[in-house]
Amino acid sequence: MMNLIRPLCLLTALVFLHGCGFHLQSAPEMPPEMQRIRLEIQDPYSQFARRLETHLEQSGVNVVTALEGAAVLEVPLNTTRKEIQSIGDNARVREFLIRHTVQFRLLASDGAELVPLQTFEQSRVYSFNEQDILAAEREDEFLRNDLADSLARMVVRRLGTFEK
Repeated sequence: MMNLIRPLCLLTALVFLHGCGFHLQSAPEMPPEMQRIRLEIQDPYSQFARRLETHLEQSGVNVVTALEGAAVLEVPLNTTRKEIQSIGDNARVREFLIRHTVQFRLLASDGAELVPLQTFEQSRVYSFNEQDILAAEREDEFLRNDLADSLARMVVRRLGTFEK
């Protein structure tokens, strides 16, 4: 009897997941205008630029450096700021806020604007412990990488919703 309970529970969970419409997110389908894209970004070696290129390639886009015959994804703004979020009663910083802002637009190979200039911004708050500075620096680095990846995914999803 106990041997049947586990598979029955698993089967029930799968039926409920299927019934509610849950499905794994797949890579967005890119329109033919975006099969070849050239990235124009101020810092092509930034974490955001690398993650954006990776996510575009995973979506079936060929990221090229050639000037002709490719759509242009312009990223005029890619900034990360670190701000003080709160100060403790001993006048020392307790929390920091990391804010990452990205602006982008997509131009066709002939220069026509396909996706107008848009701004995405995300932020994360983390606690700062002056007793463990190395851990705080690692958390800062992890959050910056996470924000870059999250924003790159958002840009690719937005490009995937493009309609003429």
